[in-house]
Amino acid sequence: MKQNLLQQMTARMSEFSKGQRLIAQYILQHYDRAAFMTASRLGALVEVSESTVVRFANELGFAGYPEMQRALQELARTNLTAAQRMEVADNLMDRDNILDKILLGDADKIRHTLEAIDREAFYAAVEKIVAARNIYILGVRSAASLSDFITFNFRMMFDNVRPVAGTTGTEIFEQLLDIGPRDVLIAISFPRYSKRTVRAVEYAHRAGANVVALTDSVTSPLAPGSDQLLIARSDMASFVDSLVAPLSIINAMIASVSMRKRDEVAARLHRLENIWDEYDVYDKNG
Repeated sequence: MKQNLLQQMTARMSEFSKGQRLIAQYILQHYDRAAFMTASRLGALVEVSESTVVRFANELGFAGYPEMQRALQELARTNLTAAQRMEVADNLMDRDNILDKILLGDADKIRHTLEAIDREAFYAAVEKIVAARNIYILGVRSAASLSDFITFNFRMMFDNVRPVAGTTGTEIFEQLLDIGPRDVLIAISFPRYSKRTVRAVEYAHRAGANVVALTDSVTSPLAPGSDQLLIARSDMASFVDSLVAPLSIINAMIASVSMRKRDEVAARLHRLENIWDEYDVYDKNG
């Protein structure tokens, strides 16, 4: 329903009452703004009552206005350009309280992620990673920072980590050429979803590899090709998405994997410490 909401409004325009048509017309023209309005504010803008807005949401099959609002927000996050997202964020945020709003919002995203995450999928992903022949890691554009972080930490634990550089689509598939049933692909993507990551997931899935997808929703294009779907709450913060919740999941994954291979990881880290000391990697005067 989220994906076809605007088409549904357009197709059913003749069925709506006069007030409902006013609401539908406004949403079709300004869904990026309507997505973040209360029912009362939306009603006032189009000069209908708040109850008319609520009934309009019911007419479209939603349990209430908040459910329709979430669908519009998902649509906005997926389809808006970076410039449009920034404009929406500017309208939502009080510049004098932006630090408080962002940090409190991030804390809220972590809490919601913890409440909703599939724990069985999380621990199944950990077991697959521990047993993998090769661990491929892919995250491009805004997700590249998450991919780099998990790659850095896993490389201190394993010698079979294969970061997939996302420079071009063809190069991605060249790097995934030998992926197979004994391998794991950790794929990370959030709106706006990277087509390269989506296609890489499809390729790895067809090759029989285990796919761990870290994304924002069961409707994410990564979901159909995933074996373990890890959902992290991610909402717009200016023209970018907040990625604190997926980073927290990655932190938990790294900790869980290291505990599963405690002795091997401890031995490997001891060897690394000797190398770091020999080549003076870290400042010890602080």
